[in-house]
Amino acid sequence: MIHRLDQIVEEARRRGPRRLAVAYGQDEHTLEAVAAAWREGIARPTIYGEKSKIVEKCRNLGVETAEFTIVDEPSDVACVRMAVADVASGRADVLMKGLVSTDKYMRGILDKEAGLVPPKGVLSHVSVVQLPDYPRLLCIADVAVIPAPDFKQKTVLLKYLARTAASLGIEKPLIACIAPSEQVLPTVTSSTEAAILAKMADRGQLGKVVVDGPLSLDVALYPEVALQKKVQGSPVAGKADCLLFPNIESGNVFFKSATHFGGAEIAAMVVGAKVPCVLTSRGDTSATKLYSIALACIN
Repeated sequence: MIHRLDQIVEEARRRGPRRLAVAYGQDEHTLEAVAAAWREGIARPTIYGEKSKIVEKCRNLGVETAEFTIVDEPSDVACVRMAVADVASGRADVLMKGLVSTDKYMRGILDKEAGLVPPKGVLSHVSVVQLPDYPRLLCIADVAVIPAPDFKQKTVLLKYLARTAASLGIEKPLIACIAPSEQVLPTVTSSTEAAILAKMADRGQLGKVVVDGPLSLDVALYPEVALQKKVQGSPVAGKADCLLFPNIESGNVFFKSATHFGGAEIAAMVVGAKVPCVLTSRGDTSATKLYSIALACIN
């Protein structure tokens, strides 16, 4: 089982390089990550963007561009369109966001004419978080794509979390449905839906997973808190592999607090399209982007 993000890179290297289409990849962190992915043997990159800027920044970084394919295109929207076309047609295996804004990137992925998203498909953002004081990697959703997932979407997100956990070697992940309290509160939607999801999982309706909820965040992650709060009979409390957040606000606050205050490292991607799509912030480090490329390459 994979316990650290650098082990995801090792696993991607073991599987061999995949073809990576990078949309508007002309910022330093993206170029550093793409170069590292090429050196590690996990990706063969095609970079769409202004060639003169890409070459100049690579030169400043000491990055050799001879092994990259660079497609000269000054428009960020056109870069997204061409990169999406590459993966949709099978000429590339993984899509990656560069300096382009998230809304333009997502519009390219969702473009019906591109055919990257299946009819009635559900896109979600899944992250893998390495917390300094947590004994395993933590898969979380959704922090960036679906503002307020309805019940049906939550069942899909659970499957995405399970699939991502499986890529880390977790055959039957423990998934916590996060709510304000571990008590079932009839007036709180996140609480009642979590309880229904847990019962559905008990009856085998959600696949090879163990789901419990509602669980507060501290109860889901820390066994001593679960013990103090006398949460009994939960197979997930204190040892969750995955967290399903009730809305984008709670997920995003956890995500950013973990990275900025908690010293967490992350990998992130959009799932639900025909290929994995790397989605990181323009301000994320090159290490985060490398981990995200590796995660996408093993999914």
